[in-house]
Amino acid sequence: MSGEALSDVPPPRRRRRWPLLGLLGGAIVVFWLAMAFLGGLVAPHDAGRIVDMDVFTPMTAAFPLGTDYLGRDMLSRILHGTRYTVGVALAATLLASGSGLVLGMAAATRGGWTDLVLSRCLDTLSAMPSKMFALVVVAAFGSSVPVLVLAAGIIYTPGAYRIARSLAVGIAAMDYVRVARARGEGTAYILREEILPNMTGPVLADFGLRFVFIVLLLSGLSFLGLGVQPPNADWGSLVRENIGGLAEGAPAVLMPALAIASLTIGVNLLIDNLGGFRRRGGEGA
Repeated sequence: MSGEALSDVPPPRRRRRWPLLGLLGGAIVVFWLAMAFLGGLVAPHDAGRIVDMDVFTPMTAAFPLGTDYLGRDMLSRILHGTRYTVGVALAATLLASGSGLVLGMAAATRGGWTDLVLSRCLDTLSAMPSKMFALVVVAAFGSSVPVLVLAAGIIYTPGAYRIARSLAVGIAAMDYVRVARARGEGTAYILREEILPNMTGPVLADFGLRFVFIVLLLSGLSFLGLGVQPPNADWGSLVRENIGGLAEGAPAVLMPALAIASLTIGVNLLIDNLGGFRRRGGEGA
């Protein structure tokens, strides 16, 4: 066979090999996201129903995660609480990352006074300790779900802004952006077609990290009694209300803490392996 014929043979396709830890993290995240929507449907009992006269019972076939300090099924309580832990944190993360992305790209492309004013204002906001700011907001406006979402979103907007602005400034200096400007493309086109697509990976990674931070912040507020209020409960509230069973190692206090840990670990594993997913996906194309 001639060299010309050999050159026409396409290279063998490589099999896609997804990162194992990334798949594990993705499975954990998908599971908890599904429970945020379906937890109330698959829970064996109502969240507030007392199902056993004994309190802090160990794990049994009837109650796989034991019972709490009132004799309620902990599996049902955790599944019902997922919508508050995951839902509130996800809404706050979307608010923080979305606001930071929009403001960061505006500052990077407009420059001048726009950049200066936005950067100084958000730097001032980021100088305040996050938990102290949240405590002040909750004390002033009460502890409702909208207030928690707004407070957490405002707290983490400056960090998202700095990441987005840094990425946008770097990309705006690239040759292909200069070429787009030279041929007369407007700012909206450059943001949509040139800058934003090249920011997707880092912005998604930052979104995941910000989600973890907000989960821990909201769980901490709930543990202090300033988060989601009864009769509703998130995982932080479940740890606080069952803290009396810690001395005897009751599952009622350990399982909500393990749920928080599993969610944060799963998100971190997924974030750490995002690059592996994209790289291996490109090789198999």
